Amino acid sequence: MLKRLSDSLKLFLFVAITLLATSCASVSTEAQNTSTTSVQSSDWMNLDTVKAGPFDTGKMWTFEYPPVDYFEKEYGFRPSEEWFDHVRMSALRFANYCSASFVSEDGLVMTNHHCARQSVTQVTRDGEDLHANGFIAESLEDERPVPGLYVDQLVLIKDVTDEVMKAVEMAKTDEERVQLEDDIIQKIEDREAQETKLEVAVTKLFNGGKYSLYGYKRYKDVRLVFAPEDQLGFFGGDPDNFTYPRYNLDCSFFRVYDENGQPLKTEHFLKWSKEGAKAGEAVFVVGNPGNTDRLNTVAQLEFMRDIQYPRTLELLNSLIDLYKNMLKENPERKLQLQDMIFSFENSKKAFEGILKGLRDPVLMKRKIDFEETFKSKIKSNPELNKKYGDLWDKIANIRRELRDVSNKNFAFSKNRFTTPQYFSIADQLITLAEELKKPESERDDLYVGEELENTVESIFPKDFDEKMQHRLLQNRIDVMVKYVGMNDPLVKNFTGGKTGKEALDYILSKSKITSAEKIKELVKQGPDAILNSDDPFIQLELNSKETVEKIQKRNKELLDLEESYSSQLGKALFEVYGTSIPPDATFTLRISDGVVEGFPYNGTVAPPFTTFFGLYDRYYSFNKEFPWNLPDRWITPPAELDLSTPFNFVSTNDIIGGNSGSPVINKNAEVVGLAFDGNIQSLPGNFIFRTEENRTVSVHSKGMVEAIDKVYKLKRLSFELQNSKMMK
Repeated sequence: MLKRLSDSLKLFLFVAITLLATSCASVSTEAQNTSTTSVQSSDWMNLDTVKAGPFDTGKMWTFEYPPVDYFEKEYGFRPSEEWFDHVRMSALRFANYCSASFVSEDGLVMTNHHCARQSVTQVTRDGEDLHANGFIAESLEDERPVPGLYVDQLVLIKDVTDEVMKAVEMAKTDEERVQLEDDIIQKIEDREAQETKLEVAVTKLFNGGKYSLYGYKRYKDVRLVFAPEDQLGFFGGDPDNFTYPRYNLDCSFFRVYDENGQPLKTEHFLKWSKEGAKAGEAVFVVGNPGNTDRLNTVAQLEFMRDIQYPRTLELLNSLIDLYKNMLKENPERKLQLQDMIFSFENSKKAFEGILKGLRDPVLMKRKIDFEETFKSKIKSNPELNKKYGDLWDKIANIRRELRDVSNKNFAFSKNRFTTPQYFSIADQLITLAEELKKPESERDDLYVGEELENTVESIFPKDFDEKMQHRLLQNRIDVMVKYVGMNDPLVKNFTGGKTGKEALDYILSKSKITSAEKIKELVKQGPDAILNSDDPFIQLELNSKETVEKIQKRNKELLDLEESYSSQLGKALFEVYGTSIPPDATFTLRISDGVVEGFPYNGTVAPPFTTFFGLYDRYYSFNKEFPWNLPDRWITPPAELDLSTPFNFVSTNDIIGGNSGSPVINKNAEVVGLAFDGNIQSLPGNFIFRTEENRTVSVHSKGMVEAIDKVYKLKRLSFELQNSKMMK
């Protein structure tokens, strides 16, 4: 399940974790030497014979640069401009975390079940358990509005490359280049938004080789029509996640309504295929892949391999342990905490797969070969060499320096999910003290009169979870000791020179901010008492401020500089390869080609399709136990349910997180499936695409209709899917 971008909260979690992990870690010399050796120590094969594959950079083609000649050569199919326009206008971006599409003339929208989890929670009423029982709107009137949900339709694509580059060329330094680029992009977006009244964004393609402005028509009245039970949408749970064969009804349906509160009449929608996906058939995935790093340099990939992802996994493991303990102690918070745990575990499995790929000497050698070939093309051209020849060295130097500044940046960075609330309390008290030292006339309104009392009352959270905060604090102590070291004066002073549980006990025993009463007592003693307090949290916040600001400033300077170099390298890439390779994913609309095909699996072959028979085989083989148990309506299937119906299938299309909910279509632009996952072998797809084993896992169009019609008895929806319009 492509849950890396599954809903706004989980997207925030993923981004927050990634940013925290990429705040540029360091690694010991021993660890660096070990990882380097692992790449070079493949005695069983000659890595010099390993070459880059033709599609290592993927098949996520943009709609402004579709590879029509390649499509014709590969599939005997040359789509027209009208075909591309129709498909683009039928596709949707589902909020800011998934993909979707119109599948009827009456505004019916198809996406994944896991993309709808948040919406299902939002429309659940008292006494209902829609996650356990599913949601079925028996009539149009039963379709439930989802507060805040929107879908975006890409209606405008405009090349603004010349305008951006003309402005950037005025820069005298690399630092100025970054600022000028930001300024001109903001200017273009403001202008186009005002002129078109659309949601607009300038997207950098090929790391800066091209710039496209995308304009979206946003629909804000979106109502839930159907969502199966969680146990069908995510059958097999985490053990089956990112695997195949699969048996998931990972679909949901919504409807867009117009400004008059009526179902939207839309000209562009994808019709339903009568036969669905067939083995060996060419199919296309249309959606919004979130992010890839396939055009990154080898130095950047090595940084991810040696530093970024190992530490990200360490962070995720600590969060999983923490929230599982919370769940044991707070079973009444099961729904909220299970969603968090699932998000963390899903991210963990994804990062583990990426890291495994980065540590694979063959895959890394393919990346090295691509870079060396690209570099040789630049070096052999005097003009290109003068402009771009030193960029790889510049980026490598930045990554080396980032290793030196990253430990403290990571250890002292704050994140709402991983930072104990004690630090926020200390910050608020310091601000309070600084305000109280001013004359009343110069203070902020929050620190005068009655508001001052309210401010003091609000400093200690009313929902403070002591056990959770202690666990977060223990994690923070361990991170500081590991990545900064006990010899650092800030760490030594904070922990009293202790580690582990002893450090935790020491800090809490000395703290004067561990309860509302203690805080009020400290405030009564006046601002000097706060600022001169020996409270470990207050002292750390006061003493680390300047150090942290310097680290963060240098970190940003280096990343901004690298962004400038990457943009220039992107221009070089475009000059050498043009649109023959696709740009990295940017959570903007792409079309990916492939064929329905199985793959080598556990010494045998994974079949192109699974059926409902397999669903019941898993159910009985695992003794009907979670996560392979079935909802009540599925335990005894209706007699009319054809168990041989194709349920899930795999294809060679290129997808990644953000593609969740993407329609899978045939040459006639008909829906043959719904993409919801990749196999384990596809996880290194963040940095390399392998046609040999990478597979997209989708729900079959026939399986969806069979289940909706025969099991859920939602005839009006099955009719609309097959006839592209509502039942009268």
